Amino acid sequence: MPLPEPASAAGRRRRGGRSGTTGEGSSSCGRRWSSRPKGRGYGDGGKPKRREAAAAAAFGRRELDSSHGGRLAFHGGMLTRSSISIAKVLRCEYAVRGEVAIHAQHLQQQLQTQPGSLPFDEIVYCNIGNPQSLGQKPITFFREVLALCNHPNLLEREEIKSLFSTDAIARAKKILSMIPGRATGAYSHSQGIKGLRDEIAAGIASRDGFPANADDIFLTNGASPGVHMMMQLLIRNNRDGIMCPIPQYSLYSASLALHGGALVPYYLDESSGWGLEVSKLKNQLEDARSKGITVRALVVINPGNPTGQILDEQQQYELVKFCKDEELVLLADEVYQENIYVTNKKINSFKKIARSMGYNGDDLQLVSLHSVSKGYYGECGKRGGYMEVTGFSTPVREQLYKIASVNLCSNITGQILASLIMDPPKAGDASYDLYEEERDNILKSLSRRAKAMESAFNSIDGITCNKTEGAMYLFPRIYLPQKAIEAARAVNKAPDVFYALRLLDTTGIVVTPGSGFGQVAGTWHVRCTILPQEEKIPSMISRFREFHEEFMSQYRD
Repeated sequence: MPLPEPASAAGRRRRGGRSGTTGEGSSSCGRRWSSRPKGRGYGDGGKPKRREAAAAAAFGRRELDSSHGGRLAFHGGMLTRSSISIAKVLRCEYAVRGEVAIHAQHLQQQLQTQPGSLPFDEIVYCNIGNPQSLGQKPITFFREVLALCNHPNLLEREEIKSLFSTDAIARAKKILSMIPGRATGAYSHSQGIKGLRDEIAAGIASRDGFPANADDIFLTNGASPGVHMMMQLLIRNNRDGIMCPIPQYSLYSASLALHGGALVPYYLDESSGWGLEVSKLKNQLEDARSKGITVRALVVINPGNPTGQILDEQQQYELVKFCKDEELVLLADEVYQENIYVTNKKINSFKKIARSMGYNGDDLQLVSLHSVSKGYYGECGKRGGYMEVTGFSTPVREQLYKIASVNLCSNITGQILASLIMDPPKAGDASYDLYEEERDNILKSLSRRAKAMESAFNSIDGITCNKTEGAMYLFPRIYLPQKAIEAARAVNKAPDVFYALRLLDTTGIVVTPGSGFGQVAGTWHVRCTILPQEEKIPSMISRFREFHEEFMSQYRD
């Protein structure tokens, strides 16, 4: 259903309604709860526990509570593991930075302090879409503009004409003229610098062929904060749900856990290349509603993460109509819109699709997300992105702005980059030839890597892998023997986590277990980026193959 006017929610809170924000001492369901863990020593006459607590007082009132699995228990206002909001924070899992990635960091430190102590000499991070960490070079024009904006005194020097392209100099001057005080170290408007939002709106209009308004754009530190902002607006309690694809990017499941909402899954079909049957969405929606879940929005990731498929136009039309008919907010994750590796499909933004169907802001509430971290730019560390919000009433937009203002503003470097990716050099500009060469080389290389790794995975016995049409990942299925599954469960690990940890310890290759993204019960996958440099892929695949064959031999049924 569309976002309600904030006044109605406020009224429920004043009346003590359960659907409003719960007060202190309440769970997200409105139940009262004690701030002290239950168990011996907390009011049941357990003398040993009281003695332990008294002893712990000498150490800053900490206590190791064996009834909570060795976690530090809660005393007064101190923050310990057992005093954290268990229903939210402790349930939040972000797979790409989870157990496997943390173990990889420990091994990285070991390699640095004890060279030669492991059966490999480097860690290959294939767990996260972080292009520049694996050798991708930044786009020269973008970095020249950033350098001049961040050090504007350079513009006063005569020698810059031989060091920087003329259009980069002109663009930097234009951008600085938009910034009060020409200071990239100062706060900006909470939605982002108006002139930069104008540039982005013009870029969206050029891409889609339909008008865009700078007032609809919120500049963010990457796309992720936009997702969290929308979850804050959408999720009132644990009976509010968001429809998400399975497999899904774990940002969505993690943010739903943090904000106390329900994930309503709709499954992609692996047998048809991670296809989507829009007709099945209705069944999932009705099932959730029958369980008392108020479904508020639908998430679509196009191209897919972790699955790499691209929706065809007809599917997009059907999804837009579905959201309109069911009064759902459409959350369109389009951060990989530049990463296309097939010629028989193209990317259309959901806004373009909606407008081409004749739907305007009165018909559909749409949030479109984009980021500087992906595409051919890969500027993950610069933390730039935006969300375009259309179809929302003025009172709702005021609340969205309030959330943005609490964070003051996104970083200015990221804001500048967001404007640059939507308004790159054009034919005839001094930087255009180099820009076009850099962009095309990166995208062509990514396409070759996707094909090479897909072919390699499909050549390994016990692994199948669908074609990667876009984005930055492969999501191969691993057919694990029952003995391996039992061995994993014996050490309290999901089978694909067990497999990924063994892969890491043996080869130094870091992948993300499929269980972190969701998968059909009884199937096991890993997500692997296509980002290792081309010259390293043969040796990486060779190590992967050797490990897999030994693993399967060890656990063969």
